[in-house]
Amino acid sequence: MKRSQILLLMAVLVVALCYFFIPSVNRQITDSVVMLSKFDLNEVFHYLQSFDKTTAACVSFFLMVLQSIMAPVPAFLITLSNAMIFGWVLGAILSWSSAMVGAALCFYIARILGRDVVEKLTGKKALEATDEFFTKYGKHTIIVCRLLPFVSFDLVSYAAGLTSMGFWSFFWATGIGQLPATIVYSYFGASLMGGGKVLFIGLTMMFALSIVIYVAKKIMSEKRAKQANQPA
Repeated sequence: MKRSQILLLMAVLVVALCYFFIPSVNRQITDSVVMLSKFDLNEVFHYLQSFDKTTAACVSFFLMVLQSIMAPVPAFLITLSNAMIFGWVLGAILSWSSAMVGAALCFYIARILGRDVVEKLTGKKALEATDEFFTKYGKHTIIVCRLLPFVSFDLVSYAAGLTSMGFWSFFWATGIGQLPATIVYSYFGASLMGGGKVLFIGLTMMFALSIVIYVAKKIMSEKRAKQANQPA
């Protein structure tokens, strides 16, 4: 067994022991999973707001990593809550950095523990569908998926870990793809009441659609170029 596998298994074992034998940890993780599973922005916001700001930042970081690894919850719920509590600049920094940590963990869990473990975490059919997306769009898959709020963050990270893609290629693609959406969500996070909510949704949809169209055009151009270079 490789050293990296041993370290990861030790980390998982420590977390598992804390969960099962420390009641406060068990309660915190259970409450977090239940709260995230409601898919409710107000629930996430009020949950984080119940802590002082320092503790809320730590809890938010934990929630982002947790949802990245095991919870099929759109990360933008946490991103919006962070902006509403900490302001859009600090909220964006917190959301982006914690999402990057979660993505890296998912990538290495897949890379170290293999496909069988990932299938148990994500589901075989969902993983196969993502595999096809990687096969079809290659390196562009990461950036496209990071720009779409309703694409499973953890599934893409796990699937990337099962490919031949290098970690730093994955990391930078995730960072670049995640940053624009994080900034947009954070900027409008404090305006989610009343008309601000309608404005936010409209601008977000326009932003995501424009990026997807741009990337799609780029992919098609590359395919046409390859076809043109192929011998008749």
